Amino acid sequence: MTYFLRKCITMLVTLVIVSVLAFVAFQIIPGDPAVFLLGLEATPENVEALREQMGLNRPAPVLYFEWLRQFVSGDMGKSYLSGMTVQETLGDRLWITGVLMLLSFIFTVILAVPIGVLSAQRKTGPIGLAVTATSQVGMAIPPLFLGIILTYIFSTIFRFFTPTTFPSIQENPTAFLSFLILPALAISLPRSAMAIRVIRASVFAEMSKHYVRSAYSRGRRTGEVLFHHVLLNVAVPAITFLLLTLTMMVTDVIVVERVFSIPGAGRLLIRSIETRDYPVVQTLVVVVAILVVGLNFLTDILCRAVDPRITR
Repeated sequence: MTYFLRKCITMLVTLVIVSVLAFVAFQIIPGDPAVFLLGLEATPENVEALREQMGLNRPAPVLYFEWLRQFVSGDMGKSYLSGMTVQETLGDRLWITGVLMLLSFIFTVILAVPIGVLSAQRKTGPIGLAVTATSQVGMAIPPLFLGIILTYIFSTIFRFFTPTTFPSIQENPTAFLSFLILPALAISLPRSAMAIRVIRASVFAEMSKHYVRSAYSRGRRTGEVLFHHVLLNVAVPAITFLLLTLTMMVTDVIVVERVFSIPGAGRLLIRSIETRDYPVVQTLVVVVAILVVGLNFLTDILCRAVDPRITR
C-alpha cells in the first residue's frame, strides 16, 4: 500500500470516528432541544409531540445514519432554533473564521521563522537573551487575556475601532481586514512565541553538527550554510509544528471571536451548544475535524516531499 493511499484511508477512518463520537456526545449530554424551544413550563405531551415532529424520538443509530447520509449528500439538515438550513445558518461565518485563521497563521510564520533563525545564530548575545525572555512571556499570555488587553488599548483608550461594529467584507473589504488584524495578533503572538522556541532550538541543534563545521571549513559563508544545509534539515520539524499550530488556532478563534464580537463560526458553535441546536453543532464539529485531519494530511505530504526518506 502506497504512502499516499495509507494516509487517505487513515484520514477517512478518523473522520468517521469523530462523527460517531460527536453524535454520541450530543445524545449523552443533558438537555433536550424540544424543551429548550417550548420552555420549561411545557407539558410532557407537548414536548413529546414536538420531539416526534422533529424526528428526535427515533432510535439513535437511525438518527446517526440518516444524518450521515444527508451530510455526505450535501444536505446538512435544518437548524432547530431558526428553522433555516444549516448552510444558510452558517452563511458567511465559516468564511470570516477562515480569514481570521489565515491571517493569524500568516502573522505567526512572519514572526516565528526569521526571529527563530536569527536568535539561534545569536543565542548567547543580547538578541538571543531578549528573544528568550520575550517568547517566555508570550507563551504565558493566553489569547483570551491578550485579546482583552488589545481591545482595551485600541478601543477604549485610542478608539481606533468599536468591537461591536463588525464591517461586512462585501461593503468594505479594507475595513473588514483591518478589523481582523488585532484578533489575529491576539491569536498569533502566543503561538509565535512557541514556534520561535521550536525553530530556534532546531536551528541551533543543526548549527552545532559536524556537517556544518565541515561546510565552514570549506570556506562556505554563513548564509550559504544556513539556506543550503541547515534550513533544509530544519524544514520537517518546522513545517510539522507550524501546521500543528494552525490546528490549535481553532480553539483560539472560538475564544477570540467572543472577545472582539466577531460573527464567526466560533461564536455560532458556542451559541448552538447553549441552545442544543444539534444539527448546527454536529456540522461544525465535523467541519473542524475535516480541517484538522486535512491539515495533518497536508503536513505528512509536505514532510514527505521535503524528506523522501519518511515512509510512515
